[in-house]
Amino acid sequence: MKSLLRDCAVVAMLGVAPAMAHAAPVAVTSERIETFHPGSSETVFGRLEFLVGLVMKSPDPNFGGWSSIRLRPDQTHFVGVIDNGDWITGALVRDAAGRLAGIADVDVTPMLAKSGRPDARKEKMDAESLAFRTGEVLVSFERVHRVDVYPDPGFQTSPPKRTLSKLIPDARLKANKGLETVVVAPANGPLAGSPVIVAEESLNAAGDNYAAVLEGPRKGIFYVRRHGAFDISDGTFLPSGDLVLLERSFSLLQGVAIRLRLIRADDIRPDATVDGEELMVADLSYKIDNMEGVDAFHAADGSTHLVLVSDNNNSFLQSNLMLEFRLKD
Repeated sequence: MKSLLRDCAVVAMLGVAPAMAHAAPVAVTSERIETFHPGSSETVFGRLEFLVGLVMKSPDPNFGGWSSIRLRPDQTHFVGVIDNGDWITGALVRDAAGRLAGIADVDVTPMLAKSGRPDARKEKMDAESLAFRTGEVLVSFERVHRVDVYPDPGFQTSPPKRTLSKLIPDARLKANKGLETVVVAPANGPLAGSPVIVAEESLNAAGDNYAAVLEGPRKGIFYVRRHGAFDISDGTFLPSGDLVLLERSFSLLQGVAIRLRLIRADDIRPDATVDGEELMVADLSYKIDNMEGVDAFHAADGSTHLVLVSDNNNSFLQSNLMLEFRLKD
């Protein structure tokens, strides 16, 4: 599929409009994760109740490096980004009881740069997060730090139509620790539907992460309190309007750990340093990997669910995971 779109882009540059063909979806098999803490029957971890998980595998080399996931309003179809500059789309598959059973109709296509062509250079297309806004998909990139806006529908076959002002100066953003999160706040909350960005590990003089509200009544830079060695890898606004941040840490001695933290939306304002309640923390004794993406949705029973995905770094030593939790009140 990648080579097809690259060829079509070249033809388009020559002034010929190609007929876009569609390759077969990427084949993905899934194995269920029934227990989050192996050897234990517990299901509640902090304020999260583990529902089910998936280990996802594919023979297609394009499936991997999953950095972010956003569910469509139907809570089935999803759009994500892969950090080498690809889109990933597909649908969640559930069993008769409503539990995750797999993913289907998976397609991986290269993102188009402003030139209208794919760009294979990692430093130019290191996509880390995305967010939906009416008629648009916003994508945050690090290394070349920016938030590009793609049309929706049409993001898979279109270059970005503009780039948002990110407010945070490039000099304050680390090359590979930059804009890891872009989210769009609920329209009826204090941030009035504004895009919000958060850096992975780009710190101010106090040692806290740079972040910014890009538009609206609370437009401006703010900061997220850093605790320990945890870096921010993604975020999502809950239906309630508050912000959940997914964080991870890594060391050769302790391995990988993740944490989820709840930030009150009303605390987010220019020049503020926000902190929040720890929802859950887990290390490698739990069924985690390099968790990089999180999204939230309001389930049919009225509860709030969180879906997390991992980036396997295209390594056979790591796994593509999808985990689903219910937020406990």
